[in-house]
Amino acid sequence: MHRSELASDCSNCFALCCVGLAFTASRDFAVDKAAGTPCPNLAADDRCSIHTGLRGRGFQGCTVYDCFGAGQKLSQETFGGVSWRGASPQRARQMFAALPVMRQLHEMLWYLAEAETLASASALKNEIGWSADETERLTHLSAEKLVALDVAAHRAGVSELLYEVSALVRAGVGGGRGKDRRGADLIGARLRGADLRGADLRGAYLIGADLSGADLRKADLIGADLRDANLAAADLTGAVFVTQSQLNAAMGDQGTKVPDGLVRPAHWS
Repeated sequence: MHRSELASDCSNCFALCCVGLAFTASRDFAVDKAAGTPCPNLAADDRCSIHTGLRGRGFQGCTVYDCFGAGQKLSQETFGGVSWRGASPQRARQMFAALPVMRQLHEMLWYLAEAETLASASALKNEIGWSADETERLTHLSAEKLVALDVAAHRAGVSELLYEVSALVRAGVGGGRGKDRRGADLIGARLRGADLRGADLRGAYLIGADLSGADLRKADLIGADLRDANLAAADLTGAVFVTQSQLNAAMGDQGTKVPDGLVRPAHWS
């Protein structure tokens, strides 16, 4: 699948994330909401009634959520254009249960699509292609098979391949070479101006970390939690497996260099 097919298209989705997902009142969500219950801000036309003011109204979490196109895939293909509004309660529950499964599959396709473009990972071209084809095949399963799918097992295989890709990209990079920070607790860490070139930051907790001016070129940031991390003047050129939602969750400025294919969030200074 091309990355354009992995972009959220709310106009072709039945607001599945606004109904199927649960919210917990916090700095990211202004209210509690049970899974399967429509968000109080959801209008009858399946549009958010406060979309342009989500951050100011206490719904920052909504601005960083990305389904990678899973919502429209389920709405239009898996469930044939029939909304949860007109479906039976059992069918509606099935839609909401399928959302996190399809989202994971589409997220894997996003990473695999990036891996296919990396020249340094050309030795794994066949493996990447096979993995992408198999993952896409799973996205076409019936609703019943999607819900029953052991997506964690499939993800484990894809993650192993992506780690091999990451190792090839980071091989020989100076400075951060050999820095293994996988899953590290770096919450609030003072990393201003740090040399993190080629660092392995997969799944690292960087919430509120000061990464201003840090050199993150060719670092692996897959799954890293960048909520409120300060990326002002940081250089993410060539950083791999970064998503738009990660950037949306962080803070940056006009001096922040973002990876190709991603955009500087509107709320950055």
